[in-house]
Amino acid sequence: MEAAYLPLKSLHIIAVVAWFAGLFYIVRLFVYLRETQARPRAEREVLEPQLKLMARRLWFGITWPSSIATVIFGLGMLHLFWPPAPWLKIKLGLVAGLIGYHLVCHRIHAALQASQPIASSRAFRIWNEIATLFLVSIVFLVVMKSAISVVWGAVGLGIFAAILMMGITIYRWIRQGPPLGGPAQEAK
Repeated sequence: MEAAYLPLKSLHIIAVVAWFAGLFYIVRLFVYLRETQARPRAEREVLEPQLKLMARRLWFGITWPSSIATVIFGLGMLHLFWPPAPWLKIKLGLVAGLIGYHLVCHRIHAALQASQPIASSRAFRIWNEIATLFLVSIVFLVVMKSAISVVWGAVGLGIFAAILMMGITIYRWIRQGPPLGGPAQEAK
């Protein structure tokens, strides 16, 4: 059984990398699809079908298959470590959250394929950072294992999330200028 561990671990890591790449890129495509809706009709008629095609190929050709492979290879390794250590239980909880994130992305993908705008481009930019939080949390947990307490992990994650939100706000200011007392405009 232990002879299978390293090949399973290698395949699991490859699948995880592909899955996260797909999740990061699909949400960028959501941003571009949403922003396309504000363009003149002639541009929209060219951009929208191409972006939808790219999203469909990415979602069903890379993101879904790699998510399934990640789970299969992860389960293949999990039985070697049963019952799981406390850090592994937390990781499994984070993976369950990531699967939930993936399923919400699937609903967003379906809505955008049907040309149903469901959120602003800024909301999609923020949504994109949630995958970053999952990635950072899971990697630190796997590498540090029990060397870091859950409390310090949560504090670090909160600080990292605040830094990400500041980055999003600064990026919006660079693109639009800082708000001058009025309501914020949607990011373009």
